Amino acid sequence: MTATIIDGKAIAAQVRSEVRADTADLVQRGITPGLATVLVGDDPASHVYVRSKRKACAEVGMEAWDHDLDASIAEQALLDLIDDLNADPSVHGILVQLPLPEHMDEQKILDAVSPLKDADGFHPYNMGRLLAGEPVVAPATPAGIQQLLVRSGIETAGAEVVIVGRSNIVGKPMAALLVQKRQGADATVTICHSRTKDLQAHTLRADILIAAIGRAHAITGPMIKPGAAVIDVGINRTDEGLVGDVDFDAAKEVASAITPVPGGVGPMTIAMLLANVVTLADPSAAPSGSPDAADDNGGNSGPGSDDDDGDDNSGPGSNDDDDNSGPGGGDDD
Repeated sequence: MTATIIDGKAIAAQVRSEVRADTADLVQRGITPGLATVLVGDDPASHVYVRSKRKACAEVGMEAWDHDLDASIAEQALLDLIDDLNADPSVHGILVQLPLPEHMDEQKILDAVSPLKDADGFHPYNMGRLLAGEPVVAPATPAGIQQLLVRSGIETAGAEVVIVGRSNIVGKPMAALLVQKRQGADATVTICHSRTKDLQAHTLRADILIAAIGRAHAITGPMIKPGAAVIDVGINRTDEGLVGDVDFDAAKEVASAITPVPGGVGPMTIAMLLANVVTLADPSAAPSGSPDAADDNGGNSGPGSDDDDGDDNSGPGSNDDDDNSGPGGGDDD
């Protein structure tokens, strides 16, 4: 068996085309979606990543505002900038690129971004809505992976999905997306991590295996169930160039479908970020209930329905030691 290659570039191009059309529709209604990117310091990978996002905004007709700050900037000065962006009605999405300098509290900075302008989907309010099955926006990489599966015709309903990596950026939100009672989900999900015993016993059960560990070739051929679909989130720089968390050459002889590195998950992350900005710019997509009220009361602003199998039948669709989801990802096992 030789696996079908899941072409992330081609699928991302489809998503961008849809985003371009949606952006044009909003412009006709007098709304030009706008993304403000905030980059602190001179991390080379972060600069490349943010530059790609800014270029992508221009290609789909969005406004983009660049805020490149010196690494020595005070934390309060960054918080003040975020407050200004939160108050600016022309800015619909805010993206603070990680990692931040060591003197800053990363979570405090991310929490300062308004939930209604949270292009990354990392704010606790948005993560909570995602877990409840009522997301406004979902973190871009997990949302992109879900689209790769759906648009490649890979069945998720009833599938055993094993996610290796438990980060807030990929692993946890990926699980939250795939367990929902809806199209492109309805999966049985297991999350593995650096403390999991007998990792191979888990991965061999997977109909869909998602690797987000941050270690080159950590998933080998014998760890993959024959016929499984394999999604490789990792981007690792080695003497051989960029490689994923999966041993691609070995895996493609066992799997039925697999994403390459590069050219698999990466292009989808940016495409879904753009889709998030369009959602945030569209008044008709605004959630019922106030994020501020939800924060004050610890509540869920949507209806609290359940059903007899313990699933949630609501809307669509880190940092930890096991995720490499782009610049700033890593593993500290």
